[in-house]
Amino acid sequence: MSSTEAASPHPNPPPQAGEGKEGQAFGVYVHWPFCLSKCPYCDFNSHVRHAAIDEDRFVRAFVREIETTAGRVGGREVTSIFLGGGTPSLMQPKTVAAILDAIGKNWRVASDAEVTLEANPTSVEATRFAGYRTAGVNRVSLGVQALDDASLKMLGRLHSAREALDAVAIARRSFDRYSFDLIYARPDQTPEDWTSELKLAIAEAAEHLSLYQLTIEEGTPFFGLHAAGKLKTPDEALARTLYDVTQEVCDDHGLNAYEISNHARAGAECLHNLVYWRGQEYAGIGPGAHGRLDIDGVRHAISTEKRPEAWLMRVEAGGHGVVVDDLLNSEERADEFLLMGLRLAEGIDPRRYQALSGRPLDPRRIALLREEGAISVDSEGRLRVTPAGFPVLDAVVADLAA
Repeated sequence: MSSTEAASPHPNPPPQAGEGKEGQAFGVYVHWPFCLSKCPYCDFNSHVRHAAIDEDRFVRAFVREIETTAGRVGGREVTSIFLGGGTPSLMQPKTVAAILDAIGKNWRVASDAEVTLEANPTSVEATRFAGYRTAGVNRVSLGVQALDDASLKMLGRLHSAREALDAVAIARRSFDRYSFDLIYARPDQTPEDWTSELKLAIAEAAEHLSLYQLTIEEGTPFFGLHAAGKLKTPDEALARTLYDVTQEVCDDHGLNAYEISNHARAGAECLHNLVYWRGQEYAGIGPGAHGRLDIDGVRHAISTEKRPEAWLMRVEAGGHGVVVDDLLNSEERADEFLLMGLRLAEGIDPRRYQALSGRPLDPRRIALLREEGAISVDSEGRLRVTPAGFPVLDAVVADLAA
């Protein structure tokens, strides 16, 4: 995500909903790493396989890694589950059901747990939505990315705009909660074009949109094209105008930005992503998944083997695919809390930062950033980045953490 992406303050920050008895939400992230094709802008851990995927074998590995992880952090109540990728909607509904059943067998799952599955908006995958709902999914996030065919082709997407809107309609019938993603600041995109596209998206999305500026990531095909001058993205001024349009149109339609790139009606925020941004615990399951777990009072930063087949063999041999298990010291944990928490319109409680790091934020730096209009502090001491500060969020975080 670009540092030029920003959010306006949410008038009523979403409550700490769905939290366990100790005031902490606990999420489980499951990564399905396979895609039909690799999008030219994507640097996620996704892989294309031309041979059939042995879903039964992968399911057994997912179940085993869930069992091993729960053995390390038992006694949690799962408040959210997110099946991401890759393309999870390439899984058969029975595969999703087996994974969710394994989570339910190894942890308590809250009765109101949010269970999200990412899906491509193709007609084939949309036919599985009813099966996912039966399996236990209650929220779907669709990778629409654009609502015009020329842009979809440029982005390497395999669906048309019409097919995407048809899939959204099927999602609307299948799930009470759904969202979709769009990428803006695309080549040749004008503010007028984006305004029209965004209004159409809001009419279809109902409660939640994830809106990302196109970023050129090293190692992707777009990176080489951009470096060669064959892919021209909006300059800084136009990108800022497109960002401003995003905020204004969404605010006008009641979808306030509760995080830099995520807009929702009050109460429709993605609870799983709030786990990340609020610095709470989550388990990472599957190839290339990340987790943050508290074990014996210490925060563990965990990641698994990225290569799907190598992960599979690790799990079959040892019960898990973990390749990194770092212990975060108090300063590292506090800095991560600051970096993630300031992405939210609700901001952070500086007292939690002090409890994590053992030192308060520098009041002189807070005063200077307030004077510059980059942050605000409310009557209860909660610190928020302002609309003027969000475009330079990285600098704000670096200044406060220094």
